[in-house]
Amino acid sequence: MKAKRFCAMLGLAAVLLSPGFVAALPFTFTFGTLPPTGAVSGQPGQLVGWGYSLSNTDSVNWFVPTLLSASSSALGTLDASYFDFPILAPGISASQAFDDVLVRGLYGLQLFNTALPGQSESGNFALSGEWWSGDPLTGGVFLQTSDQLLSPFTVQIVPGALPVPGSLALLAPGLMLLGRGWSKGHCKPGRQVGASLA
Repeated sequence: MKAKRFCAMLGLAAVLLSPGFVAALPFTFTFGTLPPTGAVSGQPGQLVGWGYSLSNTDSVNWFVPTLLSASSSALGTLDASYFDFPILAPGISASQAFDDVLVRGLYGLQLFNTALPGQSESGNFALSGEWWSGDPLTGGVFLQTSDQLLSPFTVQIVPGALPVPGSLALLAPGLMLLGRGWSKGHCKPGRQVGASLA
Protein backbone atom coordinates (compact mmCIF):
# COMPACT_ATOMS: atom_id res chain seq x y z
CA MET A 1 0.00 0.00 0.00
CA LYS A 2 2.82 2.35 0.95
CA ALA A 3 4.64 1.44 -2.25
CA LYS A 4 1.56 2.39 -4.34
CA ARG A 5 1.27 5.78 -2.60
CA PHE A 6 4.96 6.41 -3.11
CA CYS A 7 4.67 5.59 -6.82
CA ALA A 8 1.62 7.85 -7.13
CA MET A 9 3.50 10.72 -5.48
CA LEU A 10 6.45 10.20 -7.81
CA GLY A 11 4.10 10.25 -10.80
CA LEU A 12 2.46 13.47 -9.64
CA ALA A 13 5.86 15.10 -9.08
CA ALA A 14 6.96 14.05 -12.58
CA VAL A 15 3.85 15.68 -14.09
CA LEU A 16 4.27 18.88 -12.09
CA LEU A 17 7.93 19.21 -13.07
CA SER A 18 7.49 18.28 -16.72
CA PRO A 19 8.16 21.05 -19.32
CA GLY A 20 4.64 20.73 -20.70
CA PHE A 21 3.09 21.44 -17.33
CA VAL A 22 5.39 24.38 -16.63
CA ALA A 23 4.48 25.92 -20.01
CA ALA A 24 0.80 25.55 -19.18
CA LEU A 25 1.00 27.42 -15.89
CA PRO A 26 -1.50 30.33 -15.76
CA PHE A 27 -0.80 34.04 -15.42
CA THR A 28 1.77 34.47 -18.20
CA PHE A 29 2.20 37.25 -20.75
CA THR A 30 4.89 38.40 -23.15
CA PHE A 31 6.14 41.94 -23.70
CA GLY A 32 8.57 43.46 -26.18
CA THR A 33 9.42 46.58 -28.15
CA LEU A 34 8.94 47.53 -31.78
CA PRO A 35 11.45 47.39 -33.35
CA PRO A 36 12.04 43.96 -31.79
CA THR A 37 15.72 44.74 -31.18
CA GLY A 38 14.78 47.78 -29.07
CA ALA A 39 17.37 49.84 -30.98
CA VAL A 40 16.49 53.34 -32.26
CA SER A 41 18.63 56.21 -33.50
CA GLY A 42 18.14 59.92 -34.05
CA GLN A 43 19.78 63.28 -34.53
CA PRO A 44 20.21 65.83 -31.72
CA GLY A 45 16.87 67.55 -31.05
CA GLN A 46 14.85 64.84 -32.81
CA LEU A 47 11.91 62.85 -31.37
CA VAL A 48 12.36 59.07 -31.51
CA GLY A 49 10.34 56.29 -29.92
CA TRP A 50 9.32 52.68 -29.57
CA GLY A 51 6.20 50.70 -30.24
CA TYR A 52 5.15 47.59 -28.35
CA SER A 53 4.14 43.98 -28.76
CA LEU A 54 2.07 42.46 -25.94
CA SER A 55 0.42 39.04 -25.64
CA ASN A 56 -1.76 37.42 -22.99
CA THR A 57 -0.61 33.80 -23.20
CA ASP A 58 -2.97 32.68 -20.42
CA SER A 59 -5.86 30.58 -21.75
CA VAL A 60 -8.39 31.51 -19.05
CA ASN A 61 -7.68 34.85 -17.38
CA TRP A 62 -7.62 38.47 -18.52
CA PHE A 63 -4.47 40.62 -18.36
CA VAL A 64 -4.65 44.33 -17.49
CA PRO A 65 -1.37 46.28 -17.75
CA THR A 66 -1.15 48.87 -14.98
CA LEU A 67 2.48 49.91 -14.44
CA LEU A 68 4.93 50.99 -17.15
CA SER A 69 8.34 52.49 -16.45
CA ALA A 70 11.73 52.99 -18.09
CA SER A 71 15.34 53.45 -17.14
CA SER A 72 16.36 57.11 -16.94
CA SER A 73 17.93 58.71 -20.00
CA ALA A 74 20.87 61.13 -20.15
CA LEU A 75 20.29 61.77 -23.87
CA GLY A 76 16.74 63.12 -23.76
CA THR A 77 13.37 63.35 -22.05
CA LEU A 78 11.31 60.14 -21.90
CA ASP A 79 7.53 60.31 -22.41
CA ALA A 80 5.20 57.43 -21.44
CA SER A 81 2.00 59.14 -22.65
CA TYR A 82 2.02 57.07 -25.87
CA PHE A 83 1.05 53.77 -24.20
CA ASP A 84 -2.69 52.95 -24.25
CA PHE A 85 -2.72 50.15 -21.59
CA PRO A 86 -4.75 47.63 -23.66
CA ILE A 87 -6.91 45.12 -21.75
CA LEU A 88 -6.23 41.65 -23.15
CA ALA A 89 -8.64 38.72 -23.09
CA PRO A 90 -7.19 35.18 -22.85
CA GLY A 91 -4.94 34.37 -25.81
CA ILE A 92 -5.19 37.87 -27.30
CA SER A 93 -2.25 39.97 -28.52
CA ALA A 94 -1.87 43.68 -29.22
CA SER A 95 0.84 45.64 -30.99
CA GLN A 96 1.34 49.27 -31.90
CA ALA A 97 4.17 50.92 -33.81
CA PHE A 98 5.45 54.27 -32.55
CA ASP A 99 3.49 57.15 -34.09
CA ASP A 100 4.30 60.65 -32.83
CA VAL A 101 1.45 62.24 -34.82
CA LEU A 102 -1.31 60.00 -33.43
CA VAL A 103 0.52 59.71 -30.07
CA ARG A 104 0.62 55.91 -30.10
CA GLY A 105 3.24 53.38 -29.12
CA LEU A 106 5.17 52.53 -25.97
CA TYR A 107 7.53 55.42 -25.18
CA GLY A 108 8.80 58.58 -26.84
CA LEU A 109 12.23 60.15 -26.33
CA GLN A 110 12.87 63.81 -27.16
CA LEU A 111 16.62 63.93 -27.73
CA PHE A 112 18.50 66.89 -26.29
CA ASN A 113 19.93 69.44 -28.74
CA THR A 114 23.20 69.06 -26.84
CA ALA A 115 23.44 65.32 -27.54
CA LEU A 116 26.57 64.49 -29.53
CA PRO A 117 26.80 62.15 -32.54
CA GLY A 118 28.27 58.85 -31.43
CA GLN A 119 26.72 58.93 -27.97
CA SER A 120 24.56 55.96 -27.01
CA GLU A 121 22.90 54.43 -23.99
CA SER A 122 21.00 51.31 -23.00
CA GLY A 123 18.22 50.60 -20.54
CA ASN A 124 15.03 48.66 -19.93
CA PHE A 125 11.31 49.18 -20.16
CA ALA A 126 9.37 47.45 -17.36
CA LEU A 127 5.72 46.39 -17.55
CA SER A 128 3.48 44.74 -14.97
CA GLY A 129 -0.24 44.53 -14.38
CA GLU A 130 -3.12 42.56 -12.92
CA TRP A 131 -4.85 39.28 -13.63
CA TRP A 132 -8.66 39.14 -13.66
CA SER A 133 -11.10 36.23 -13.96
CA GLY A 134 -13.00 38.09 -16.71
CA ASP A 135 -13.28 41.46 -18.37
CA PRO A 136 -12.69 43.97 -15.53
CA LEU A 137 -15.15 46.37 -17.16
CA THR A 138 -18.03 43.86 -17.12
CA GLY A 139 -17.84 42.08 -13.79
CA GLY A 140 -14.49 40.28 -13.84
CA VAL A 141 -12.92 39.56 -10.44
CA PHE A 142 -9.37 40.63 -9.54
CA LEU A 143 -7.14 37.61 -8.94
CA GLN A 144 -3.57 38.82 -8.38
CA THR A 145 -0.85 41.16 -9.57
CA SER A 146 1.41 40.01 -12.41
CA ASP A 147 5.13 39.53 -12.56
CA GLN A 148 7.15 42.42 -13.99
CA LEU A 149 8.69 41.84 -17.42
CA LEU A 150 11.65 43.79 -18.83
CA SER A 151 12.35 44.68 -22.45
CA PRO A 152 15.78 46.18 -23.31
CA PHE A 153 16.33 49.28 -25.43
CA THR A 154 19.24 51.22 -26.91
CA VAL A 155 19.51 54.75 -28.31
CA GLN A 156 22.20 55.95 -30.71
CA ILE A 157 22.84 59.61 -31.62
CA VAL A 158 23.69 60.04 -35.32
CA PRO A 159 25.03 63.10 -37.19
CA GLY A 160 22.60 65.58 -38.76
CA ALA A 161 21.79 65.24 -42.45
CA LEU A 162 24.17 66.87 -44.95
CA PRO A 163 22.77 69.02 -47.79
CA VAL A 164 21.68 66.87 -50.70
CA PRO A 165 23.52 67.41 -54.03
CA GLY A 166 20.35 68.67 -55.72
CA SER A 167 19.98 71.55 -53.30
CA LEU A 168 23.63 72.55 -53.81
CA ALA A 169 23.04 72.78 -57.54
CA LEU A 170 20.15 75.20 -56.96
CA LEU A 171 22.17 77.22 -54.50
CA ALA A 172 25.20 77.70 -56.79
CA PRO A 173 23.58 80.09 -59.38
CA GLY A 174 22.20 82.25 -56.60
CA LEU A 175 25.61 82.56 -55.01
CA MET A 176 27.17 83.46 -58.35
CA LEU A 177 24.60 86.23 -58.99
CA LEU A 178 25.08 87.54 -55.48
CA GLY A 179 28.85 87.58 -55.95
CA ARG A 180 28.56 89.37 -59.33
CA GLY A 181 26.32 92.05 -57.85
CA TRP A 182 28.67 92.54 -54.92
CA SER A 183 31.70 92.88 -57.17
CA LYS A 184 30.01 95.51 -59.41
CA GLY A 185 28.93 97.72 -56.54
CA HIS A 186 31.65 97.28 -53.97
CA CYS A 187 34.86 96.10 -55.57
CA LYS A 188 35.71 98.96 -57.97
CA PRO A 189 39.42 99.74 -58.30
CA GLY A 190 40.60 102.40 -55.91
CA ARG A 191 37.52 102.24 -53.70
CA GLN A 192 38.44 102.25 -50.03
CA VAL A 193 36.53 100.58 -47.31
CA GLY A 194 34.77 103.16 -45.21
CA ALA A 195 34.98 105.92 -47.88
CA SER A 196 32.16 108.48 -47.90
CA LEU A 197 29.31 107.84 -50.32
CA ALA A 198 28.89 111.55 -50.93
